[in-house]
Amino acid sequence: MPCFSIIVPCFNAEATIVETLDSLSEQTLPDFEIICVDDGSTDATCALILAAQKQDSRISLARNTGKGPSDARNLGALTLAQGEIIAFCDADDLWATSKLAYLNVAFRSSSVDAAYSQVAFFDACPEKATTYSEVPESDLKVSHLLGENPVCTMSNLAVRREVFADTGGFDAQIVHNEDLEWLIRLVGQGARVVSIADALTYYRRNHGGLSADLPAMAKGRDAALKTAARFGFHPSKKDEAVHMRYLARRALRLGYGRLGAVRFAMRGLLFSPVGFFAQPRRGALTLFGALVALVLPRRVNHLLFSR
Repeated sequence: MPCFSIIVPCFNAEATIVETLDSLSEQTLPDFEIICVDDGSTDATCALILAAQKQDSRISLARNTGKGPSDARNLGALTLAQGEIIAFCDADDLWATSKLAYLNVAFRSSSVDAAYSQVAFFDACPEKATTYSEVPESDLKVSHLLGENPVCTMSNLAVRREVFADTGGFDAQIVHNEDLEWLIRLVGQGARVVSIADALTYYRRNHGGLSADLPAMAKGRDAALKTAARFGFHPSKKDEAVHMRYLARRALRLGYGRLGAVRFAMRGLLFSPVGFFAQPRRGALTLFGALVALVLPRRVNHLLFSR
């Protein structure tokens, strides 16, 4: 029985799946299995996974046609996984080769239920990542999740299999921010989630993926906030300002209309100027970018903000 089960939900990922699997196979801690759950790909994704399996027998392929990433993760983690610890990785993200070794140290404490690290954001080359997430030094709290989620992506989280099972898994009815809703349930139910102050996960910016649909993301967040309310937590004006700042930055990267970013930025300032500028540099650059985007040509905006 392996120590770690790595769950990789896949859908039409032929452009990135080989690089992702290579980064997982090259882990310095070798005690793991990789379960790829395909959601009905029509490209070469499955063929590439089977080819990788010939090179690394720890890789397996399961089919879960057309049921969505949440159901794919649930199948892998609740039904197929053999490891004590579940680690998720999307089919276009990468890991540092030392990630499982770091996680193994974190999980030596029996009080730790889940762990995550800093995230490095990249476009084409992970070595050229210049943007990194920030993680709190304290254990993850529901209040941390109401503004800007420090976990950022499910590719960044590992959790004990029995703890994941106790949560009931992801809500397959939520398409966007389903990870946020699940994290709130995880922490709300009393799980101890710790951070690692090293960048161990590399998140590939995808300007055309699910995270490009900002209205749908907002709807998913509403579902997550309803879950938070069941545990007695409600977002403060500062939390809402931080979230609006996040949406303004995404709008800039996505070229979300000439007014998109500035509308989110103004809403954030109306909620709480203190919250919007809680990280002064990030707040100032976001506001500056939103205002500049109003007057610059679209092509220049794209060159400046889509990275």
